[in-house]
Amino acid sequence: MCVCCSHVDMALQRCVSLLCPAALLLLLSGCVGGHGRFKGFGNFRTLNGGEHAAGKRSASEELWFTQKLDHFNGADGREWKQRYFVNEAFYRPGGPVFLMIGGEGPSNPAWMQSGTWLTYAEQLGALCFLLEHRFYGKSRPTADLTLGSLRFLSSQQALADLAHFRSALAAARGLAASRWVAFGGSYPGSLATWFRVKYPHLVHAAVATSAPLYATVNFPEYLEVVWRSLASERADCPVVLQEASRALVERLSDPKTYDNITKDFNLCSKLQIENKMDSAYFLEMLAGNFMDVVQYNEDNRGFEGAVGTNITIKLLCGVMADASLGDPYARYAAVARLMMDAFSIKCLNTGYESYRRDMTDASWDGPAAGGGRQWVYQTCTEFGFFQSTDSPNQPFSGFPLPYHVQQCADFYNISGARLAAAVAQTNEQYGGYGVRSSRIVLPNGSIDPWHALGATQDITPELPAVFIKGTAHCANMYPARSEDLPQLALARDHIFLLLQKWLKP
Repeated sequence: MCVCCSHVDMALQRCVSLLCPAALLLLLSGCVGGHGRFKGFGNFRTLNGGEHAAGKRSASEELWFTQKLDHFNGADGREWKQRYFVNEAFYRPGGPVFLMIGGEGPSNPAWMQSGTWLTYAEQLGALCFLLEHRFYGKSRPTADLTLGSLRFLSSQQALADLAHFRSALAAARGLAASRWVAFGGSYPGSLATWFRVKYPHLVHAAVATSAPLYATVNFPEYLEVVWRSLASERADCPVVLQEASRALVERLSDPKTYDNITKDFNLCSKLQIENKMDSAYFLEMLAGNFMDVVQYNEDNRGFEGAVGTNITIKLLCGVMADASLGDPYARYAAVARLMMDAFSIKCLNTGYESYRRDMTDASWDGPAAGGGRQWVYQTCTEFGFFQSTDSPNQPFSGFPLPYHVQQCADFYNISGARLAAAVAQTNEQYGGYGVRSSRIVLPNGSIDPWHALGATQDITPELPAVFIKGTAHCANMYPARSEDLPQLALARDHIFLLLQKWLKP
């Protein structure tokens, strides 16, 4: 859900495994917390011209909060410093407090200067905080990322961080009587929902965008939505893509084709397929080009200063429809080269063993410490969310559920049985689709594959859904622009009206 994006959102699971050198860079440009993978230039503008009220600190200034290492063990007195940001520009005494929740990557201070939530804050006179998620970005509770350290990484600990932060800041700033609203997109959207559910005395309302509510080990529905989203642009697009993927799988069965594949996809070294993990890793890497673009299609993420703005579903489907490039396999290779050029990647490293070494490096200087090792750990211990090819109604081949489950064993020594039990416990803990609370709005986009695990219809009158046709992951969180679909503008307005209603004295 790369996080807002962040995101693997959730998107981060593939982020590290796919376009590796660029992927870690692109983590910085996801929904809120940095999760998410791609995105482009847009219409970056800072509210109020980037100026802040006289005497107020800069919204991009790093601040630090003393946090408990283990909230569920009173005998453990260890503490650490958690990074946060504050924007005081719009605050009017008596106004609400908005708390943006960080996700599975570094928190981007650009969110303190632009985004729909700040438009709401300006209109409602809100004080705004952004709290970075433990174990991501600069919020490092432990000396390393060993399994002994990662046991302190969980959504439950993150929610307790939010609760303690809210209570302490309210006391320190005289905000105990203020109404707090949680905001989050993707995994942080789930946290926003669960924060309201688990700590209703601390948070008055929540805006939970693109939030998966249901944890599941196997998530083939993700790729089913990818099919439908591609077909919404061109009906033949996912069909040709499926032909291309199947053709590549067939070639991978013959070592005589490896030289040509190496050249066609611009691999860093000659393709070596020694086991099923190697082929699955390579196939998932190439599928990720389409998965990422679908998830973040035309999302206006450029206000964060990322790259790749013109990579859209329309562009990729145009390449797949271009018969002058050759057969479907050749067009698939052309897409891969296009993506590499867009993100300045010289060649692709396709070895699973190299990926395994990166993911098992437990130092903060390791190649996966930007969020990959941490987020995949969370998927293996809490959420699953594995985007497998186990459905016939999707365009790709070759990375079934056992491939994903094996990574949990290879990286963290977690068996399939332990994984399944952990995912079941998550739904037991938070309610899954049966979540019960009030004053939580749940926006989702129809293009976004993550809507398959979220709410697309009202759960109850007090848990309204906002399903936005034609939009992708976290779209309603980004700054408004003239190119936005009318239904996206209406969704933002509807969310604001709900906040007005819920924040009335």
